[in-house]
Amino acid sequence: MLRDAIALYNDLLDDQTAVEAHAALSEQMRARRLFFGERAVCNVLRPHFYKPEQWDFLKRETEILLRAFAKAHHACLNDAELRAQLALEPYEEMLFSLEIGYEAPWNTSRLDSFYDPDAGRLKFVEYNAETPAGMGYVDETAESFLTLEVMRRFQRHYTVRSFTLVRSLLATLLDAYRQWSGKAQPERPQIAIADWQDVQTLNEHHIIRNYMERAGYRAILCDPRAMEFRDGALYVGDFRVDLIYKRVLASELIQRMGMENPIVQALRARAVCMCNAFSAKLMAKKASFALLSDEQNAYLFTAEERAAIEAHIPWTRRVSERYTGFHGQTVDLVPFIAENKTRFVLKPNDEYGGKGVTIGWEASDDEWSAALRQALQQPYVVQERVEAAFEDYPMVIDGKLHIVRRLVDADPYIYHGKTVSGGLTRLSAAALLNVTAGAGSITPTFIVEKRA
Repeated sequence: MLRDAIALYNDLLDDQTAVEAHAALSEQMRARRLFFGERAVCNVLRPHFYKPEQWDFLKRETEILLRAFAKAHHACLNDAELRAQLALEPYEEMLFSLEIGYEAPWNTSRLDSFYDPDAGRLKFVEYNAETPAGMGYVDETAESFLTLEVMRRFQRHYTVRSFTLVRSLLATLLDAYRQWSGKAQPERPQIAIADWQDVQTLNEHHIIRNYMERAGYRAILCDPRAMEFRDGALYVGDFRVDLIYKRVLASELIQRMGMENPIVQALRARAVCMCNAFSAKLMAKKASFALLSDEQNAYLFTAEERAAIEAHIPWTRRVSERYTGFHGQTVDLVPFIAENKTRFVLKPNDEYGGKGVTIGWEASDDEWSAALRQALQQPYVVQERVEAAFEDYPMVIDGKLHIVRRLVDADPYIYHGKTVSGGLTRLSAAALLNVTAGAGSITPTFIVEKRA
C-alpha cells in the first residue's frame, strides 16, 4: 500500500533528523538555484510517491485525453465556427496561420489535475499547452532529495525511480528542429531560451540552459527585446538563433512588442524554429475544456475519448446567455451559475498564475455577483467544482517536525503532444494552487516499490 510507504518515510523523521534534513535540503536548493524569485521552491521534506500501477493509470488516461485535445485542435484550425468557441483575439488568428514546420504544435505541455490514487479519482482542471514551466526545478529538486539521509534510509525498504524531464525536453526540441529543417541529421542548432529578463522563473531558465550546454549545444537566455531579425536570420548580438525555446507568453510578446517583432518576422521568413508554436495556445485557452465537455461537440471524439472526457474533464462552459446541459438536465446557464456559487469556479479565458479566478465556495454573494458580471463582459469559463486530493507531508516549523495536510496537484508533463513522462507535484494549504503566486511548494515525483 502507498500509505505504508508514506508512513515509513514520515516515521524515519523526528525533530532532530527533520531539522538536519531541512538544513541539507536548504543547502541543496541554494547551490542549485531552486528559487521562485527569492523563495525556495520546496518547503516539505518528502517527495510525492506513486505505486507503478497508480502512475500507469495517470499516464494512460492522460494520453487518451491528449488524443481528444489533438482532435479538437485540428478541428478548430479548420473550422472558424468551432474555433469561435475559444474566444480568440484577432492577433491570435493571424499568428496561428504561421507555418511551424513540425508535427505537434505543443512540443512540451502539461495537464494539471487533482488525482487521488487510492480512490482512482482523476480530474484535470487546466491544460498548460503554451509554456509549461517547472521541468528544470523538478529535476534538480529530485536530485536534491536523493542526497538526503532520510531518503537513503527509505531506499533500504523501497526502490525509487524518478524522471529526467529536461533530458526529455531537449530531445523533443531537437526532434522538432529536425522535422523543421527537413534533414535527417541537421547541424546542431544554436538555442535561445526566450523570456523577459525579470520573470520569477529565471533560475529555471538557467538550469535548462546549463543542461543544454553540458549536452554540447550553444544556448543563451534572451529577453525578446534583445533579438534582431537581420540578413535573413534571427540574432541576439552576434549569436545566431536557430531554435527558440519559447517561454515568453504570446499575449505578452504581442502586447509589449507588437506584431512586427523580430520573432514573428523570423518565423514568417522561415528563418527560425520555435517551440512551442503560437498555435499551441488554442488548447491553452481555458475554453478548451468547455470545447471538450460541451455536448454540442461530442461528435468530434471516439467513444473511448468521450468516456475519458466524462470521467476526467469537469463540466465546463463558456459564460454566456444560453441554455445547456448539466448532468442530464437543461439549465439556463447564467441564472444557474448565479444561484449555485458553491458548485463552481469562474476563470478568465486567457490568464495564468491564478489571476482573475473566483472560487465560488470561498466568495461572498457580492463577490460572486461581481465576478459573474465581469464574466459576461469578457471571455470567461465556469467550471464545476472538483474534489481536491490531500496528503500529509513532513516539514519543519519553528525548529520542530510537523506533519501537515496539503492539497496535492498532479501535473503530468507531455512530450510531442501525446506521450507522458514525469510530472510536477504542487502542494498548497490554499484552494488556489499556484506556486509562483506564493501559495505553495513543489516536490518531486517518485515511483516507489517495496523491496522483496
